[in-house]
Amino acid sequence: MKARRERLYACPFPVPSRHWLLASAIALTIPGPALADAVTDWNAVTNQVIGAAGAPPQQFRVFAMVHIAAHDALNAIDPRYRSYAAIGAANPNASPAAAVARAARDVLVATLPSQVATVNTAYANYIAGLPACPPANANCIGDGVAIGALAADAILDMRHLDGSQTPHLPYTLGPGPGVYQPTLPTPPPPAPYPQFGNWGNLLPFALVSSHQFRPGHSRIFILKGKAYAADYNEVKAVGSASVRNATPDSEESRIARFWPGGGGNLNGITRVIVADYDLDLWENARLFALMNMAVNDGLIATFEAKYHYNFWRPYTAIRWLDDGNPATTPDPNWTSYIVTPPYPDYTCGLPNTVGAFSEVLRDFFGSDEVPFTFTATGLPPTVTRSYTSLSQAANESASARVYGGIHFRTGCIAAVRLGEKVGRFVFKTQLKPLKQ
Repeated sequence: MKARRERLYACPFPVPSRHWLLASAIALTIPGPALADAVTDWNAVTNQVIGAAGAPPQQFRVFAMVHIAAHDALNAIDPRYRSYAAIGAANPNASPAAAVARAARDVLVATLPSQVATVNTAYANYIAGLPACPPANANCIGDGVAIGALAADAILDMRHLDGSQTPHLPYTLGPGPGVYQPTLPTPPPPAPYPQFGNWGNLLPFALVSSHQFRPGHSRIFILKGKAYAADYNEVKAVGSASVRNATPDSEESRIARFWPGGGGNLNGITRVIVADYDLDLWENARLFALMNMAVNDGLIATFEAKYHYNFWRPYTAIRWLDDGNPATTPDPNWTSYIVTPPYPDYTCGLPNTVGAFSEVLRDFFGSDEVPFTFTATGLPPTVTRSYTSLSQAANESASARVYGGIHFRTGCIAAVRLGEKVGRFVFKTQLKPLKQ
């Protein structure tokens, strides 16, 4: 059942009606804002070009900036929530849709230089398609554009030299039991390895520090212990490329492919979810800003933990000839079903993002029972998954990394919990409703 919420818009002309459409189906030559609302429209445009930002940590940083700017522009027009940056008040008759579009456009142009032409085309078409201003407020679109530009400038200034310019650091630890070692696909891509060694030092959007919620020392670090042997033997059995390739249509194989093949597109999933709720423009702006801030800060926290512990990946562990544990048996030819990412195991990145996403949506909607269905096409064959709750999705994302052979389960469970803590902190401290 859809949740009904009524709001009056500040702009004196109707805000476009909404309906959901997958990001991949939204044409950048759209004549106007007829697809959803300005927030979800520009989230979808961002989704189309975000690959130019780099890997997921870099992508979520841009997403957060886009949606903070959109949120602050709207709240300058009609203050409903606490703004992230101080930009002053706008004309209350300014066009909210124009404000959102300009805020998103300016952040994208500044952060994705290779996409300037594409973004500008989308922006020009979007502005051209807005309803005409009424005679009493003939410059409502221009006023919206102006406050959107100010909001974008504010967040861009705040994130200048935030550490994202130097995401990687040299890795100097030599081989040893339990010690992470880079695992390279063949042929290796032209990038420094391992990656994101400096991401844990990035300035968070909300966290006090990147180690604020760092998980404690784990039992799986004790290589001779039972916890390590249990995780080792599980991932060796269920995450093997030979096992999963032999059963590509099994539940485990489908789960393993779904999350890295598109299930990690948390903005796309959020657009699917909000289509079933009558959220207004301000509510959507707040939700997308909170979610992306939480995911970004969760990734900062998880990379801080990864390079604090430097724990090895299953790929290295299972091929290691003697880890000192009599309950583990090495296999020098073992390989993972999913290509192992180029950074340490503990904690896991994707389950962290899903944990942060889930907690923000759980707190926003006041319930864990937020169902959704999503299709991932990135790792053929296509996989469609349906979930009845946010926790179900988060827990499955943890299992996916084990079925993919790229993580030990303990690190994935810790990652979901870390993401939840970050999401809860972001929700409680950022963009709070103003007292009416």
